[in-house]
Amino acid sequence: MRADSETAPMSIAAPRQRHCRGKLGAACAIVSAGLVLLSLSHWSATHALMINESESLPNWAFVVEAGRFPKRGEYVVFHPGRDPLVARYFGGKPAAFAKIAYGLPGDWVSRSGADVLVNGHKVARLKPFTRRGDPLAGGAIGRIPDGCVYAGSPHPDGFDSRYAAIGFVCRDRIAGVGRPIL
Repeated sequence: MRADSETAPMSIAAPRQRHCRGKLGAACAIVSAGLVLLSLSHWSATHALMINESESLPNWAFVVEAGRFPKRGEYVVFHPGRDPLVARYFGGKPAAFAKIAYGLPGDWVSRSGADVLVNGHKVARLKPFTRRGDPLAGGAIGRIPDGCVYAGSPHPDGFDSRYAAIGFVCRDRIAGVGRPIL
């Protein structure tokens, strides 16, 4: 014999749904907007958009994440420094440069003729003069110090760590890591 509870149809009430309406709806919208603005505020404090005006890289737009040290092959965004050659070509307050982190702390930079090598792999070739005829001195060779990178580009006219005017790029000049978007 079956118990009545087994044979009687069960009535299941639909769960009460709460909707954001009226004052509660306005409060939900305000809280949601606040969370979005807070997230955007945090994101904008650690990220920036960078436009690359040179021909040295295939990309011309980057999202830059501040405060992160680059890994090998990532784009490093940095301040080029105050060398007279930098000032001559880029002004007294030059915009940040974006290059590729070819060498990391502990790696070895050497030269074979005009070729620049990182850990024995060719990453660049030195030119004796700029396009305007200014002399170019070769950059540092040897072990890349802690907190520094060799920043380069595949472009034959790239102005990067292959030259003394830029040299190794250390933490005090690194703005962040770039991710190409265009």
